Amino acid sequence: MTVTGRASEAPVALRQAHVGLSVQDQRLIRDFDKSSLEWRRLFAEVLGTFLLVIAAAGSDIVNTLTQGSVGRIATVTAPALTVIAVILFMGAVSGAHLNPVVSIAFALRRDFSWRRVPAYILAQFVGATAASLLLLSMFGRAGGFGGPHPGGGFTDLQAFAIEIVLTCGLVSTILGAASGAQNVGSLSAFAVGSYILLAGLWAGPVSGASMNPARTFGPDLISLNFDTLWLYTAGPLLGAALAAGIAFILRGKGGGASGRKAAQGTLSQPPKPDRPTAP
Repeated sequence: MTVTGRASEAPVALRQAHVGLSVQDQRLIRDFDKSSLEWRRLFAEVLGTFLLVIAAAGSDIVNTLTQGSVGRIATVTAPALTVIAVILFMGAVSGAHLNPVVSIAFALRRDFSWRRVPAYILAQFVGATAASLLLLSMFGRAGGFGGPHPGGGFTDLQAFAIEIVLTCGLVSTILGAASGAQNVGSLSAFAVGSYILLAGLWAGPVSGASMNPARTFGPDLISLNFDTLWLYTAGPLLGAALAAGIAFILRGKGGGASGRKAAQGTLSQPPKPDRPTAP
């Protein structure tokens, strides 16, 4: 059956959404809509967030246990480099969100289906919690739990404001790199990682530069201390909403092919070769 024939059988709304897309893009969108592949994407989000929290919280814990031998520069660099690596090795599977507010921002931009957001967020929280449990089993409570918190001399309100600003910049970077207007391709991983590194360098002492409710939730759950979880949840959510608004001002409505690929990944099942027919 031809591609035109398949499109004619699709719902009108689906055909309209695919207008202007190449045959390959349409196939990728259809493949992503296969529920049979969703478990792979959710596993990728669990794994990616697990690796991020291992690097972010683990570097803080080891730094505390070794009386600062890791150093603040390294504790900031570790999660940034981890994000770059994760995006490069599995971004095509799930989009490598690794962060609930990123999933929400992509949905606000119409690059990601709202019905997939709850499962993605749950996967991210599971990955963060698993990482925190592993760190607890290895290092115990002596080194703390590696969770972000307002720095000494700074108030919760200051940390809250910083998290809004930092997350707005992070999500703006992610949405911009995902836009077809930028044409950065795999360089988007370095753009996102560079932003995380720079944000941590200057703002880490204020709030810990979390920008990620899942990264904060894992250590907080293990320590059973949720005193500041609100600012590391509400702050990033507000920042992501602002970033989505900025993206609309800069580039108009989302939902383009490039944004959808970046948000959803391009996991697909290649067509099986035709079986030879008997003579």
